[in-house]
Amino acid sequence: MKTAQLSKREQLLAACAPVTQDKIDDRAMRAAIFHARDSAQFKTQQSFDRAIVDLVASIPVPTDVAEWLTTQRPIDQARWTWKRLARNPAFLAIAMAAVVIAGVFAMQFAEHLHDFPGSGRARRLLSVARSPRSVLLDPVRTEAGALADLFFMKHNLEHYEVPPEFARFQTLGCRVFDDEEAGRVAQIWLVEKHMQFFLFPAQRNAKTGVAPDFSEWRFVETEGWSGAVRQRHGVCFMAAVRGEAKQLEPYLGQAATR
Repeated sequence: MKTAQLSKREQLLAACAPVTQDKIDDRAMRAAIFHARDSAQFKTQQSFDRAIVDLVASIPVPTDVAEWLTTQRPIDQARWTWKRLARNPAFLAIAMAAVVIAGVFAMQFAEHLHDFPGSGRARRLLSVARSPRSVLLDPVRTEAGALADLFFMKHNLEHYEVPPEFARFQTLGCRVFDDEEAGRVAQIWLVEKHMQFFLFPAQRNAKTGVAPDFSEWRFVETEGWSGAVRQRHGVCFMAAVRGEAKQLEPYLGQAATR
């Protein structure tokens, strides 16, 4: 068999085949030698390799080098100590990635630590509050507490009532819209700067179908906006403000909880 008939991989393996072929563990090498053993090119290569081995073996080792080799202790492989591991770039990269991932999980855990039924919808509406897009409003200048009749008579929205704590705020306008997550939402703009009100359906329990009310105020925050939420008669009311939740506390009295 000619070497040219071998595959490219077998030709490469045959070219670097060891002179002593008694103990070859690699299966691919054994197969390449078996296929190429009768070729003239392989025999020539093996003869040349043996000649080189014999030539190197015949070179005498200087006495001082031989003595130095016999007196030196074998070089121990360096052990992976914590200090050496800490200086390894790969370990540092993995450690930094782990810290970042842990930080993200910690932030998410802290953000949702005080979640309540409807908190996801409230955060969704905070993003609506901070949206710079202009919307079409019904211009209404009155007290916020007076809009419950408008929502019921015009939009058939029952219990969309502003709590007494915020009932006397003066309004600029309002609108009612459908949100894919929050449902039927009433949004109220106020004369008070950077503050809006939202009324939306409460999130019902998947098993019982009931949305339990809570009279204490719950807080949500996202991207520079904060909201105080209370749930009555299956409807959530949220006072949203640009800034921190503590800006809402003076309006909530002693009922505010975190």
